[in-house]
Amino acid sequence: MSDQIQPEQQPVFNIQRLYLKDMSLEQPNSPAIFLEQEAPSIEVQLDVGNDKLADGIYEATITITVTAKIGDKVAFLVECKQAGIFEARNIPDGQMEPLLGIACPNIIYPYLRANIADTVTRAGFPPIHLTEINFEVFYHQRREAMAEGASQPVQ
Repeated sequence: MSDQIQPEQQPVFNIQRLYLKDMSLEQPNSPAIFLEQEAPSIEVQLDVGNDKLADGIYEATITITVTAKIGDKVAFLVECKQAGIFEARNIPDGQMEPLLGIACPNIIYPYLRANIADTVTRAGFPPIHLTEINFEVFYHQRREAMAEGASQPVQ
């Protein structure tokens, strides 16, 4: 018997679809905010998630919320949830979580960045160019935080 992996056991990873799942924009202080001369401060919040849709089929998502403020006034708040459906079969144990938490977000993120920049520009503001994100570091930080949270006694 040969030690070769049979074709039906070969690891498979394919992008099935990339799509914009949710997008919202708020401009609570428009049009007065456009008269402000000061540059806005920008706050970015990030979340990554995934769900198993069927055997070997997964949805991975990235949600980013960008809040721009001038002083204590919100210039705009934009939230974008970009998603992808991926086929992942015969992935070795211990590699599925990093695949969904690192590789899939790396594929999805450029689309999310473009959607945020486009939406902010269409809203009348200078585009927001989100920086690159190291999803491997984010994944490991999140796992450490979850492990620490699980080891904390409940009060």
